[in-house]
Amino acid sequence: MNHVFYSYGDAKKITWIISDEKEAFIENREHVDMYKDKVTDLQSKYVALHVGLFWGIGTFVIKNGDSVKIKIDEKTMFEQFTTNSEIEDPFIQKRMRFIRQLVDQRRLKVEFEVISQDENIARNSI
Repeated sequence: MNHVFYSYGDAKKITWIISDEKEAFIENREHVDMYKDKVTDLQSKYVALHVGLFWGIGTFVIKNGDSVKIKIDEKTMFEQFTTNSEIEDPFIQKRMRFIRQLVDQRRLKVEFEVISQDENIARNSI
């Protein structure tokens, strides 16, 4: 199945939207205490992507071998995923490792696309 995945995060909350040909799932969460008001917006966006992908797999919205087009409104994130550029932030390194693990373990076919912040529909859901 083909999915489109949007996510967004800030210092207080994260949100993600996973849609396919039939339906869309919109989820919002407050950050857990250890992250709330302690992570940067960029770090929060990695958390949102990681948690949203994990949620999608755990609820069987995303199944093994599915295709997922991940739309990202941060050029830095896009470059880190597509070019394996160096990441100096240990927090982000850890999230990247978890995200890549999920993709590999579930044999997901992932494509990343850079979008503007205005095009990020998850941003409006937070």
